[in-house]
Amino acid sequence: MPLFATVRTCLMLGAVGTAVALTGCESLVSKDGLTDFVKPYSVEIVQGNVLTKELMARVQVGMTRTQVRDQLGSPLLTDIFHGDRWDYVFTIRRRGTEPQRRSVVLMFDADRLVSVDTGGELPSEVAFVASIDSASPDGRAQPLALSDGELKSLKPPPKAVVEPPVAPPGRVYPPLEPPR
Repeated sequence: MPLFATVRTCLMLGAVGTAVALTGCESLVSKDGLTDFVKPYSVEIVQGNVLTKELMARVQVGMTRTQVRDQLGSPLLTDIFHGDRWDYVFTIRRRGTEPQRRSVVLMFDADRLVSVDTGGELPSEVAFVASIDSASPDGRAQPLALSDGELKSLKPPPKAVVEPPVAPPGRVYPPLEPPR
């Protein structure tokens, strides 16, 4: 067999083998063009204060700036040109969940809160946790507290045995003043 025919046969066999090996690769590529099993790391970005219905219920018109700051934390934006306006902005981008953005504007007159604009309805704490929980297989939020039955099933912590401190071995020191 001439050398040219052998090389041509090897090239054809290589091409057929490559085609056979790549036939299943189409199922590995998702509709976005990236593979489903290899995903680049993406940083979770959380900015601002998480504000929920429960937190906003603590804030009442007429409160001072200090009282509002104690309840909600420091605002993300304060403007020197609009000193009576505080902006609480919250954004989160997390892989596997939809990005979220909320904005709450508080207006003050001198030192007193006069209006609150939430820009729509804020989620409850349970709904917020459920919206960012991408690890839950059934999509339900994990409970934030133990039930009464779970609390009763917990074992009490062992009582700590407090031993009296051990004094160092006694030493005899000479008197500070000579005897008289």
